Amino acid sequence: MKAARIALLLLTLAAPAAFAQHDHHAGDTPAMEAGEPMSGMEGESLKPHIRVSPMRSATRADSVRATAVISELRGAISKYADTAAAVADGYVFKPRFKRAPKVYHFTNRRNALRSAFSFDVEHPTSLLYERQRDGSLRLVGAMYTAPKGATLADLDGRLPLSIAQWHQHVNLCMPRLREMDRITERKGGRPVFGPASGVTTQAQCDAVGGRFRGTDVPWMVHVNAMQSDDLGAVFEHKH
Repeated sequence: MKAARIALLLLTLAAPAAFAQHDHHAGDTPAMEAGEPMSGMEGESLKPHIRVSPMRSATRADSVRATAVISELRGAISKYADTAAAVADGYVFKPRFKRAPKVYHFTNRRNALRSAFSFDVEHPTSLLYERQRDGSLRLVGAMYTAPKGATLADLDGRLPLSIAQWHQHVNLCMPRLREMDRITERKGGRPVFGPASGVTTQAQCDAVGGRFRGTDVPWMVHVNAMQSDDLGAVFEHKH
């Protein structure tokens, strides 16, 4: 029974690798304010597949804490400038879509599991790379994850919400596990599955033979620590 629970948790935590390879934009659906349950969303019809944490007013303490995280993260991941070193330490890139992503996520399953219980700056869930003109991949930062049921207070405890904006993928219709080759299916010029799909409800997903994931995906945040010293650029919410 314990092994089964661990397997289920690992499956859930694998979600960042599955949904990371696409863009986010400003104006995504905000999460509820502190103290409110995470189940509600405003503006859901406009951004049905993404929820972001609300930005708070920054304090000096927040800036100091965020700067310390950046410094510690840089020291921990600089050795992964070569993706071969990352792979050797358990970071794996598994593309889910045919087109090349703007940001490549090399994900470590063990770190993803650890993130469900604690925040470890030196062991992020994923390393982030961008493709250069010469074809090489350049390390730009890392991605952290948090449990799907984390409150805003929990997220703020990991990274200040006045500076870092966490996001969560919601209302997703995905192919059944044995039919993942259907991920590229399109209807009316739009993907049937995934974060760009027009399918947003359990009933619609059932109708196309998929599996619906309402809010069972972990929270995640990008920290572009190798890109800049400016906090706004480091924690910019897009990828």
